[in-house]
Amino acid sequence: MSPHSPPWTGSDGAFLREVQFDLMMGPNCLRILEELTAPQALPLTLESSMRILDLGCGRGLSSMYLACATGAHITAADLWIPAEENQERFERFGLAQRITPVHCDARGMSFAHGQFDALISVDAYHYFGTDDTFMDTHIAPLLKPGGVAAIAVPGLQRPLEHGVPPELLPFWQEGMHFYPPEWWSALLERSTLMELRACHTMRCHDAAWQDWLKCDNEYARRDVDMMAAEGGRYFSTVAMVLVRR
Repeated sequence: MSPHSPPWTGSDGAFLREVQFDLMMGPNCLRILEELTAPQALPLTLESSMRILDLGCGRGLSSMYLACATGAHITAADLWIPAEENQERFERFGLAQRITPVHCDARGMSFAHGQFDALISVDAYHYFGTDDTFMDTHIAPLLKPGGVAAIAVPGLQRPLEHGVPPELLPFWQEGMHFYPPEWWSALLERSTLMELRACHTMRCHDAAWQDWLKCDNEYARRDVDMMAAEGGRYFSTVAMVLVRR
């Protein structure tokens, strides 16, 4: 299987299609990663010789995708899911030699400077990366020169100029940092250590959400009503690609 082929097309990662609905913690990261890390989407090819940080890996579905798709060594970092739980999962699927689980806060990472060739983050960065200094303080130092950060977050199609729409108010919670691409561009272009190469809405948005809403998960069941009220009018998934200067 060549790099960036969907892992479920090869024997190495065929199990991902079977376990995805059990391990999702939000819109289907398999669909998002397939688009986010496609060869035409990144300024470098993710290869087996690389070290990749999967920041906000959740139950490790994204890390297993990256390990199977690229053959690289993945550091699976998350604050909410214990590393021991992910370690057991990676061992069960025969990926423990390629993925190292780490329990850490994104603002307290202790990795060596220049340790990673790439950082991937799906459905997590908006929880901790919305201030002016986070990218240069916590992300850029971890990447080698020329290293890539590829990030996908839930977002908006356009600014909510009149505030949160009434139909979404019952579902809107503190900490829902949903912004349109232009907001993220303005933020990330302030970085002095990273060059923003792309910031746009993702084509897989609808399919990724449809998969999530099928899950037998209390949060997915809650989101069914929210997405019905949203009706495709406001939300999007925003992709961002940056390169270490």
